[in-house]
Amino acid sequence: MINDLRFMHCISKAEKSFKRSLLLSCVFVFLSLVSYSQVSSTIDSTSIKIGEQITYHIQVETDTTNLVVFPEGQTFSPLEMIESYDIDTLKKKDKYNLVKKYGLTQFDSGAYTIPRQKIIIGDKTFFTDSLKVEVNNVVVDTTQGLYDIKPIIGVEKSGSNWWKYLLLALLIIGAIAFLLYWFIWRKKPLSEDEKIALLPPYDRAKLALRKLDESPYLENKNLKDYYSDLTFIIRKYLDEKVYDKALESTTDELISRLNLLKEGNQVDLSHDDIKNLESILKRADLVKFAKSAPDVELAKIDRDTIDVEIDHVKEALPEPTEEEKLLDEKYREEQERKKKRKKIWLTVGISIFLLLATLTGLSIKYGFDIVKDTIIGHDSKELLEGDWVRSEYGFPPVTITTPKVLKRFDLPVPDEMKSQISMTSFLYGSILDPFSVMVNTTTYKNLGDKKIDLQQTSEGSIKGMEQQGAQDIVVLRDKFKTPNGAEGLKTYGTLKTNNLLTQKTQEGNYVLLQFVSENILQQIIISSPRDDKYADQIVERILNSVELKPADE
Repeated sequence: MINDLRFMHCISKAEKSFKRSLLLSCVFVFLSLVSYSQVSSTIDSTSIKIGEQITYHIQVETDTTNLVVFPEGQTFSPLEMIESYDIDTLKKKDKYNLVKKYGLTQFDSGAYTIPRQKIIIGDKTFFTDSLKVEVNNVVVDTTQGLYDIKPIIGVEKSGSNWWKYLLLALLIIGAIAFLLYWFIWRKKPLSEDEKIALLPPYDRAKLALRKLDESPYLENKNLKDYYSDLTFIIRKYLDEKVYDKALESTTDELISRLNLLKEGNQVDLSHDDIKNLESILKRADLVKFAKSAPDVELAKIDRDTIDVEIDHVKEALPEPTEEEKLLDEKYREEQERKKKRKKIWLTVGISIFLLLATLTGLSIKYGFDIVKDTIIGHDSKELLEGDWVRSEYGFPPVTITTPKVLKRFDLPVPDEMKSQISMTSFLYGSILDPFSVMVNTTTYKNLGDKKIDLQQTSEGSIKGMEQQGAQDIVVLRDKFKTPNGAEGLKTYGTLKTNNLLTQKTQEGNYVLLQFVSENILQQIIISSPRDDKYADQIVERILNSVELKPADE
């Protein structure tokens, strides 16, 4: 992207430089005066050894109604914050005295300056003073023996908590599967009524008669209920084996049907059997509807007669043929298949309902697009939720946090420019990829009194993008300030590129950050897909992580 980059330089006027310096000086003086009475900072030691910790104190005195925001994150560079302590609060009348402590350290020897820290009190911003710290080398005891350098030890990548979510999902699926098995597929123990229903009609009729004998109807002379149960037993048996409308037929209709079946040689019942059934059924009708009260002994005789007639009906029925037995077996198999299909559809229906209910609930809480991208997968989402890397690139170092580590590569410099500039570049992806990050540091060797013009270098970078295949580039520019106070130029907008695999035009966004420090130009270039909310979050996180260190540190 920077292969054909042409950096142009211009001399800034002394008058503008003087005015800018004067203005900045006035601002700093004003901030110092305002913050003096309310904000102060101290350190417990100005000289430490490599790796030792110093405690940085920020003390704020303010009204109890004001909201105070202390610095967070690595804002103490070049020193590294290793611990942020809780705020100590003391109340003095209508004011608060707040003390915030930070544990800082540094692992390289040298003289360092802790930069001014920004504190927000209410709707105003205050800055602490910068502080000097001397980091000394640890004296090595050269009288001890030297040891060989230890070999490189591979360090495994720290794992995420994905296994917890997997375990939770498996537990939920297991619980649902167990409930489906328990309530649908499990062979449940049969109840007493279900066991009776599985008996053949003859055995059921005989069992019903035995249960009738155990009932208290005759002891209580409850002949109406007794005859109701007795006639239901014989009618039920006839309904299942002889005439399928025996239960709903009147006595005369049932007896007429039995006579017709006898005359048609379909049932080998004697006239006496039919007469006995007719006599008992009509007597039962009189007891149920005419409140007749026969003798208890007669009721017992009628019970025995029904018992005998059930045997006679069984004997009178023809034996089923092999074809009928086969049809009956097929019928039972078909019933079993129907039950199995019902269980399958019920299981599938419940599973689909639970799945849809879960997806609906998650979509309501997190949004449909996030749920869809989590299930199907999304390149930008995977980058956003992966393990990010924070590192320093080039010199002076550019500290930046990225989804992937940037790899160093050498950009070819034209022969005529080798004596004028030197470049170091670190890259993930390229401008033609959906997502890319690049950090480039260019050092000018013979600038003299000239200064680097960010406006012109920005235009040169845009031309470099066009030469690499970018089209329809929309250019917007704005000032940019890093969290640790480095100021630069932000060039951003949209562009179109051709996908190398599909050869289709794809739209994207780009951000170009440029910073100048004397004869050094530092650039950060980020490209991302357009209309991709995950990519937008990635870019925002990267921009918020950028920190620059002066070359003298």
